[in-house]
Amino acid sequence: MKKRIFASIVCFAMICSILTSAVFAVKNTEDIVIIYENDVHCAVDGYSKISALKNELKQTYENVGVVSSGDYVQGTSLGAVSKGEYIVNLMNLVGYDAVGLGNHEFDFRISRLDELVDIMNTKPICCNFQKIGQDETYFKPYSIVSYGEVDIAYIGVITPGTISSSSPAQFKDENGDFIFTFNPLDLYSIVQRNIDSAIAEGADYVIALSHLGDLEPTHSVLELIENVSGLDIVLDGHSHSVIENRLVEDKLGNNVVLTSTGTKFQNIGKLTISSDSITTELISTDKYNNTDPAVDAYIKQINDEYSQIGNRKIAYSQYDLITHDKDGNRLVRNAETNLGDLCADAFRVIADADIGYVNGGGIRSDIKAGDITFNDILSVFPFNNQLVVSELSGQTIKDMLEMSVMNWPIEDGSFPHVSGITFSVDKSIPSSVTIDENAFFTGVDGEYRVYDIKILDKKSGEYKPIELDKKYTFASHNYYLLEYGSGMAMLADGTVIRNDGTLDVEVLEKYILEELSGVVGEQYKEMSQNVFFTDGKNEDNPQMSDSNISLLVITSLISLAGVIYISKKQHFSRSFLYI
Repeated sequence: MKKRIFASIVCFAMICSILTSAVFAVKNTEDIVIIYENDVHCAVDGYSKISALKNELKQTYENVGVVSSGDYVQGTSLGAVSKGEYIVNLMNLVGYDAVGLGNHEFDFRISRLDELVDIMNTKPICCNFQKIGQDETYFKPYSIVSYGEVDIAYIGVITPGTISSSSPAQFKDENGDFIFTFNPLDLYSIVQRNIDSAIAEGADYVIALSHLGDLEPTHSVLELIENVSGLDIVLDGHSHSVIENRLVEDKLGNNVVLTSTGTKFQNIGKLTISSDSITTELISTDKYNNTDPAVDAYIKQINDEYSQIGNRKIAYSQYDLITHDKDGNRLVRNAETNLGDLCADAFRVIADADIGYVNGGGIRSDIKAGDITFNDILSVFPFNNQLVVSELSGQTIKDMLEMSVMNWPIEDGSFPHVSGITFSVDKSIPSSVTIDENAFFTGVDGEYRVYDIKILDKKSGEYKPIELDKKYTFASHNYYLLEYGSGMAMLADGTVIRNDGTLDVEVLEKYILEELSGVVGEQYKEMSQNVFFTDGKNEDNPQMSDSNISLLVITSLISLAGVIYISKKQHFSRSFLYI
């Protein structure tokens, strides 16, 4: 009898427990929560945190989703070693509702992207990338996801600059003609057409997963919003900007919510859509410490797989070699750095060329003081680019330099990190570089910003003025010298004299080991100035004829004789001191 009573009490307690749990397990079915990220660039630990956050929020909300605005497969050695597969597997583990594309998704070429798409549980969307002459886009332009009774349309938009920033050769046929387009001239009408189509299909909200950036000189996310109507929210990437919540008016004057998380899981975004409001917040991953055990286990597995190759020590650095300043500002796209000097020196010296050149957008990660591993170098150069040497005329080099600083001081992946060459930039002269619809160089329609270009003479060790009709050996990577990346169409005029498949990581490793004896030391403590930005005052005009320069010298000596005597302590122009 006592056993029956005890059993009844236990059963009653269990029933009460179940009922109590059921009461407290009632979820919020009204609100929709979308977790978002952009520009992850292979920061794999963040996937464990975003998965944990998703699981945590699902305890409270019925409708929780995860989306990405692109640039996930490339950025560290882990991405390069697997050519993106590790990252895709991680995204599959997390479970995404919608995935946009960034320009770096094309870094391993379209054929590799197609392979990655085959194993992606959620296929990427992009409304403005297609084969020329075809009506349909290469990927689906948008997808509609249902959250309870609410349908949300996600539209993928990628920067048209992808055609010049990510291996242009892959977008051409064997004759060098473009067979793909990112539709720079029709971008806004294409996005509008897809907004209208999604709404016609019944979408209650329209969200753009854009990879345009808010800092770009053309086709920025701000321009997109201002030129269309019908968007409710834009989750943006590309500029690595941290935007928690910004309201931007669209074409009809309606407010659109704009937000972006930064880069490398600096933050995880949380979008909440309620019946009467749209809110966004950024959750710092430094402060959010929860992780997903299943994702952690896979991260450990992939780390173990490539650690033997990647973690081997190859050298030592006495100083931090930087891409960012202490405040986290990205320097390499508008200023010289000691790491940029190291990379450019490596190309010039290992190739035995007159000039070494590395663009700021190709330098992806710092190297901290201390042991240098292969992973460190691979993180600097994660694109699997190859060393190429080309013979270029002085005029071609001048045109290239002019285009490389056309957007300065705005961040630009073309910003030059150079070795064996110095030059000045007149800040007072607006850029007159002309480009075609795909942002490829067509000429200079006005005064050059760059001047006083000098090339290191190997025999004398002195820098001498560039000769525009002379040929110089120019060492860079295939992205520039074979594919004319960043729109550098003038490089097609060069003659390739070396293209043996040597990887850029091999170049940097060899330079450090053989030329620096395995120690990056005093010469790279600070950056060595090769590019001088001036206001143009009291500077000689490099485009003047020799006779005019001679006349200027004579008249200047006569007229300034008294000034020189009185003001001998004053700083004179570089040209006067040279004379």
